[in-house]
Amino acid sequence: MITPAFDLSQDPQYLVLHIRVPYTRTSEFDLYIDGTEVKFYAKPYFLRLTLPGRVVEDGREKATFDIDKGLFTLRVPKETAGEHFEDLNMLTRLLAPKGSRSAKPLVEDVTSGCSDCAGEAEDEDDEEEFDWQVEQEVYKESCEEELRGQQKYGFGNQRSGVFARLQEELCDVTDVKNPDGTTAAERRQARLQAEDADFSADHYLADLFEDEEIKGLLKFRPWWAKLSPCAAQEGAAAVVFTDDEKEQLRKFTNRSFLLDKTCRHQVWLSLVDVLLAYSYEVRCTEGEHSVESPWTIRKLSGTLSWLETFGSLQDVLVSFGRRVCCYPLYRHFNMVSAAVRDTTKILQSGKACVLKCLLDIHKVFRENEPAYILNDLYITDYCIWIQRVKSKKMTALAETLQNTSPRKKDLELDLEELEEAAAMVVEEEGGGERAASKSAPVSSGDDSSSSDSSDESEESAAEGQGCTQSTREGGGGGETSKDNPPQPRPTSAASPCPREPTGTLPLVERKVDGPPPASAGSRQLIQELGERVTEELKISDDSRAERDCWRGSSSAAAEGTCGTVVEERLLIVQTQGGETHSSG
Repeated sequence: MITPAFDLSQDPQYLVLHIRVPYTRTSEFDLYIDGTEVKFYAKPYFLRLTLPGRVVEDGREKATFDIDKGLFTLRVPKETAGEHFEDLNMLTRLLAPKGSRSAKPLVEDVTSGCSDCAGEAEDEDDEEEFDWQVEQEVYKESCEEELRGQQKYGFGNQRSGVFARLQEELCDVTDVKNPDGTTAAERRQARLQAEDADFSADHYLADLFEDEEIKGLLKFRPWWAKLSPCAAQEGAAAVVFTDDEKEQLRKFTNRSFLLDKTCRHQVWLSLVDVLLAYSYEVRCTEGEHSVESPWTIRKLSGTLSWLETFGSLQDVLVSFGRRVCCYPLYRHFNMVSAAVRDTTKILQSGKACVLKCLLDIHKVFRENEPAYILNDLYITDYCIWIQRVKSKKMTALAETLQNTSPRKKDLELDLEELEEAAAMVVEEEGGGERAASKSAPVSSGDDSSSSDSSDESEESAAEGQGCTQSTREGGGGGETSKDNPPQPRPTSAASPCPREPTGTLPLVERKVDGPPPASAGSRQLIQELGERVTEELKISDDSRAERDCWRGSSSAAAEGTCGTVVEERLLIVQTQGGETHSSG
């Protein structure tokens, strides 16, 4: 028989059942309704449902069949009009046979059977040919210590010896090197040591100060944030399961779990731990799972990575906070707080919302080769168990989680001291940058002043050279003829820019030996003119020379040039005076 795909909905008067049965004949439908039980048969499909409320068959029921879609729709009236049937989307629970909700385990280990049964089994074995070449080992009785050495883990600590039976590569799923030979206390101690060794202060501080991308992730709203506040009461109307999720619910084998008080407490705490890791992963990927999603969920959950069993809700938050600061891509404490708020919202939205999250985790692990074993150890059992829990327990857990907030000092990673030291360094670097920015305009001004002064000195030197060139052209650049005899060229023209302008006059007097001596009036005129030029060229204030030192080279060039011009003019006057004296 094949269990068909089905879905249930309700209104105040009727329960509506949708069953997908393609390639069937309408004449072969069989329907049975009795109180809380509904049975449907259409070869090769068979469906038996145990409802949370009672329905009646009083002639108001109605059935339709859409041949094109292969969809059978049944409307059955409720026994009590207006009654609300809860958990209609918990398909695995609805598929459980009536009367199978006892706590008795479905599989029992019967080691002391009757002698008759043992004899029959031996007779059956004798009929088969026995392989005498099978390698045999001497039987060793297991002592009590070896039996106690098999450590428990998994959902409700009900599994043991799993990793010993699996291949060695599957041990990479967890961070525990020897899960079957390590106690819970040893696993916890090893986890804490590994987290202390893997914590990177540089990575944490980088995410702390360069948090633009993290701020965008904190603004993201996952799908459960869009649920109405009364989602827990609305149930199936608030949370919608996809066809793949419904198919997976039908594939689960319904079973009961023997859990004592301690185990139930640990199961609830581990559920919070898994949901915290899932909430972080959804926020980091903004709802789009990636190839790193299985690793992220497994790594951030102490339950999945270290087979951890927690004793309090505070232990769960501390473990999750430490692992967020050590392993994922975004290691920011605000991401821890956001995951806590998201998990609180998931629990407040009811077990339908929690079941949808667990089904998503189950799908992520199912599609990953080394992580699928975690479904067998934890997630599958959680998907079945969560459908049977009471909503008031989940509401109480949500309230406790909402009132519990993690603190940085509880993580014991010295985050507060690390942030204070980093803030001081940043403040000092900021002060140094401000001081450098204040001194930067002054240095740039000096550079510009020096460049301006060099430009001006180059311009002045160019002007001096131009003046010297014009002087050369004016002194001896004319054509030689009888009417215009050439003027004598002073030897000082070879050095157009002398360094000592005050020595111009003696130089003139030494270079007039060739022409005849001038008269007394001419000599007096030459002396007065030389003294006037000397007074004009003399620098009277030393401070002015220091303040205008950058003009020194240009001034020297200009003064030397002007001295040369005056020297030539005095030489001409002296020559003319000599000629006048000769003619006279």
